[in-house]
Amino acid sequence: MCYEIVERAKKYKDQVAVYSEGEAWKYGLIINRAQHFATLLLGQKEDLAETRVAFMVNPGVDYVSVQWAIWIAGGIAVPLCLTYPPPSLDYVIQDTAVDLIVAADEYLPLLEPLSRGKRPVRLLSISGMMQSRMFLEKSLPILNLSRKAMILYTSGTTNLPKGVVTTHANIKAQIEMLQKAWSWESEDRTLCVLPLHHVHGIINVVCCSLWEGAICIFLPRFEPEEVLELLEIPSLSVFMAVPTIYYKLITYIEGLSDRRADEIKENLLKKRLMVSGSAALPVSVMEKWYKISGHWLLERYGMTEIGMAISNPYRGKRKPGFVGLPLPTVDIRLVAEDGKETTDEPGEIQVKGPAVFQEYWGKKEATEESFTEDGWFKTGDTAVLLDGYYKILGRTSIDILKSGGYKISAIEIEEVIRQYEDVDDCSVLGVPDDEWGELVCAAIIIKKNKSIDTDVFVKWLLERLPKYKIPRRIKWVDNLPKNAMGKVTKKDLIPLFDNE
Repeated sequence: MCYEIVERAKKYKDQVAVYSEGEAWKYGLIINRAQHFATLLLGQKEDLAETRVAFMVNPGVDYVSVQWAIWIAGGIAVPLCLTYPPPSLDYVIQDTAVDLIVAADEYLPLLEPLSRGKRPVRLLSISGMMQSRMFLEKSLPILNLSRKAMILYTSGTTNLPKGVVTTHANIKAQIEMLQKAWSWESEDRTLCVLPLHHVHGIINVVCCSLWEGAICIFLPRFEPEEVLELLEIPSLSVFMAVPTIYYKLITYIEGLSDRRADEIKENLLKKRLMVSGSAALPVSVMEKWYKISGHWLLERYGMTEIGMAISNPYRGKRKPGFVGLPLPTVDIRLVAEDGKETTDEPGEIQVKGPAVFQEYWGKKEATEESFTEDGWFKTGDTAVLLDGYYKILGRTSIDILKSGGYKISAIEIEEVIRQYEDVDDCSVLGVPDDEWGELVCAAIIIKKNKSIDTDVFVKWLLERLPKYKIPRRIKWVDNLPKNAMGKVTKKDLIPLFDNE
């Protein structure tokens, strides 16, 4: 059978699936588009047989159609970030050794030079695929759930991102646990404002809603006023976002008149579920959101490698500052520094279950190091269990930051900064912040007798790193604090960035 989300969609073929750019698209029409695209991806082949297919497509009906097309043709979907600079895109394209790239027309000028790089890659445009009538009658391959389905990139403790490989079975498990835990229904309407190269937007919002025959409304970019207008639609029932988005919505609402704020609260009270994730939610933000919306946000914990693993209950007590209880089919344990399992002291979160990823693409050693001998995935996050609820205390590695819902490698940014000709050394760290979770900050030593213009330097960084990885605060320093082993003690740098 073809991938199960498409098979399930056939039950809802006459129902609206997606609102995209002001237009409603029914499930049946999206299936037809996906099947047409799949035949074009296949060409003369009968099965893509786990060929990697990258795609750079705007959120909406085209994104869903291309994603489904890759899956039903037997390929592995590799979504590309819409805001990545060329070096970051090229890294993903080369690392996954993609054979095909599907792109919206506006991204073709950016991708064409990359498609002619070290490994020539076939580049297809959405408009060209829509106009083509080749292979319309071609049969599609029969698939099983053990097939590799998707590669998403996440930063680890090394300086380069790693490709997280999930199978169709992994994705199905990730969706089904959330269907059960969060009571998804076909009558639900949800709003997607999240980037679609991360598990939060792809699985929690888009796949969960379309799996159940619900409607997903796409908003191409976040604008507080527009988001709030859509949230006031009576039928819109589910909203998921990162803490930074809630912070911006709170700031916007606090600037409105009391009458308008009361109108918004009256409408928000009618929503059945509002979720925050991808970064720690400050208790102050949760309390402010409750005051203006009447909702205690449901906070949960997950990673690209595992999907969601822990969640506050949909029905039941939600504890501010805690991520909740293990989700259905997920096994969780805490392991202390001595390597022993613990329930009464902080420990590293380790996870087992059908949703856990298969491997880091092309990185056998990194994959093996990420699992224990008895098969538990080591998340690198530290938590404590209190009264049955898990509380995240921080990252096991100080070099992994979470800012605005993104998981960021400080080492990767440091390696880029050190390439600047007048930089002698640097250290990148995360500084706690209510809006962003952590601000990406950099302490930089300039070479002797040299000077650096901050604006010029930041512009240079933007040509080499995605915007969300650019340090928001930069301090030019004479030296970096180090321990006896010569390692920078980043915690000693935090006071440099306080009270700004």
